[in-house]
Parts: sequence; C-alpha cells; structure tokens
Amino acid sequence: MALLPGPSAPLKESATPPRALIINADDLGYDPGITRGILQALREGAVSSATLMVNTPWSEEAARQARGFAIGLHLNLDRGPPVGAGFPRQGLTGDGGFAGARVDALPADAVEAEAFAQLERLERLLGQPATHLDVHKHLHRHPQVLEGVSRVARRAGLPVRSLDADMRAALRARGVATNDAFAGESGEAAWWTQERFASALAALAPEGVTEWMCHPGYPPEVVTSRYAAQREVELATFLHARTREALVRAGVRPTDFRVLHAG
Repeated sequence: MALLPGPSAPLKESATPPRALIINADDLGYDPGITRGILQALREGAVSSATLMVNTPWSEEAARQARGFAIGLHLNLDRGPPVGAGFPRQGLTGDGGFAGARVDALPADAVEAEAFAQLERLERLLGQPATHLDVHKHLHRHPQVLEGVSRVARRAGLPVRSLDADMRAALRARGVATNDAFAGESGEAAWWTQERFASALAALAPEGVTEWMCHPGYPPEVVTSRYAAQREVELATFLHARTREALVRAGVRPTDFRVLHAG
C-alpha cells in the first residue's frame, strides 16, 4: 500500500506562524482507559494533537474514534508484536514481542522497514495521512533508530519530534522537519500540573514551533504502566477552564505538526 498523499486537512496558514505551540498526547491506542482520556482531551481540552500506537489490540478502535483529529504515529519498538514481516530476532522477546531493552542492536534498515509498516497501518486504520512521527520511550535517541525513522520521514514528507538541540540538528541534516523546542516527561510525579503549565506558558519562546509532550488519560484498564495515576492529573490540567483561559490571554492557539508542512 502506498502512503496517502499529503497532510490531511491542510491548515489555513500559508507559512509557519512566528510562534506555534503543539500539545501532543502520546499513547493513543495503548490501553482503553488511556485512549478514552486522550480523546476527551482532544475533544474538550487544550490538547491539539496525538500519536497512535498501531500494534496493540486497541489500536483499531482508537483510530476509528480519532478520525478527523491531527494524529501522528507513535512508533512502537518497545512492546507488542511487529507490524512488518522479517523483524530481526535479536530485537524480539521469546514470545515474539519487541524487546525494547535491545533496540540498540537493531540495524537502521530493520527500523526503517518496521517504521514504514507501522505508518502504513496507521493510515489504513485512520483513513487519513499521519501528521508526524515520534517514538515510544524516545528510542530514537539511539543513532540507528534515528536513522531508520529519518529515512521513513523523509520518504513520507513528515516531521519528526526532536528532544534536544543535537537531535534537532541531526534530523535537519537528514532533510527532516522538526520542532524548535520540546518539553514534557513521564516520571514518578505527574508532569503537566496546573503550576507547570502556567510556568511553561509564561516562558514560551516568542518564535518557533514548540512541542509539549503530554500523557493525559484515565488509569490503564489492561496494561501495566508506571505512569498511571499521573495521567489523570495531566488530563485534569488540560481539561481545566483555567488552562484554556490562560492560552487565550497569552494569544496562543495550540496547533499540530502540520504547521511544519505549511512552512
């Protein structure tokens, strides 16, 4: 299957705005509870973009409910089965699922093939093109993963999330569009509290494309995740009326990675 042409629902702007904020929710399709929260944050809250896992038992239903939103690929090389054929055995567990701890042993060609297979599956499920790519657990910190992802992104004409200046430079050197700044984490405590949101908004750069990675959701119903109750805190932050009011006062309307297509 060929990738669907062009970004879906092009933005009205003819060029990248001087300042753009993308609030992207990771892990759509990871678990029914997580998916339910992300969709609520997209429909009712400040979240403006999400990335979908396509190799879980809940991917198809998540994609069905997310049609029409700005959705990218949350490339998963950490758990669950590969989508493509012929994935190297050294990157798999005994039951045939991804072994994320051994991703550094994968060749770039294998990452490229699997990333392309997952991207194709996303577009089949959604019926629309992906807006961008990012990687579950930031595994594109490994050079060969970044190389494989970059090849697919360049081929598809899609931006890729960068985490820092070095990754940003590496992506741009490969001809891949990326964000200018990044914030977000998933540690022991919830990252996007009301206080941190207000602080980050006050410090938002006056120009460039900034991505705020977030993990809103309800506690997982099936999977085990160390970031569980924290998701409810983030969901509450992005649904709160004060959050939307703060964005309006700052003159910021969250957007998605199609601003980089437009630019």
